[in-house]
Amino acid sequence: MRVLVAEDDNPLACELARVLRTAGFAADTSANGEDAAHLGDTEPYDAAVVDVGMPVLDGFSVVRQWREAGRNFPVLILTARDTWTDKVQGFRAGADDYLTKPFVPEEIVLRLRAMIRRASGFAASRIACGELVLDSQNGTFELSGQPLRLTGFEWRILSTLMLRKEHVIPRSEMIERVYEFNSDVDSNSMEVIIGRLRRKIGPVRIETVRGHGYRMTAHPAPPPR
Repeated sequence: MRVLVAEDDNPLACELARVLRTAGFAADTSANGEDAAHLGDTEPYDAAVVDVGMPVLDGFSVVRQWREAGRNFPVLILTARDTWTDKVQGFRAGADDYLTKPFVPEEIVLRLRAMIRRASGFAASRIACGELVLDSQNGTFELSGQPLRLTGFEWRILSTLMLRKEHVIPRSEMIERVYEFNSDVDSNSMEVIIGRLRRKIGPVRIETVRGHGYRMTAHPAPPPR
């Protein structure tokens, strides 16, 4: 899963990106509102963290532009202002959640996980596909009741598949949701990671739909004819 951090305070932006990457997310950063608006309009983010007081274009305007353009990923607004009118302005612009500074960076991880889960249509924090379970609150996976150890890339891919289980995700979209902006992506890296995941969770759960992409399913694939 991939998140945009739009924050002009460079030390804070770097710290948020570090915390998000440690939690398994791919994290892009932007230091001004104009760049943030462009990235959010052209890249497939699962969520965004947006500071209100950015240069060039303020955070409220950024979120408003996204919503007017039909970009519906969840947005968490950050601000040093703790007034009711500012909160109202953020929600009217299209934000989904609001956090005032100072804050504990790890709280953003919890809020983002909850927002992404709800945006994907899941109310409960535990999401199951057969014997595989994602605890979206903790960001952990279990297989048959046992903890599943995953690399960062494996976690991003498996989380993306679980949140859209039984739906085909195009390979190009999967790459965009797993890798950060301007990453150098090897042509067969996705297949390599999918192969590792299949060895860990069983090959019948991740289907390759030829010419389309990948699908997480709880049902075994039919035997080849």
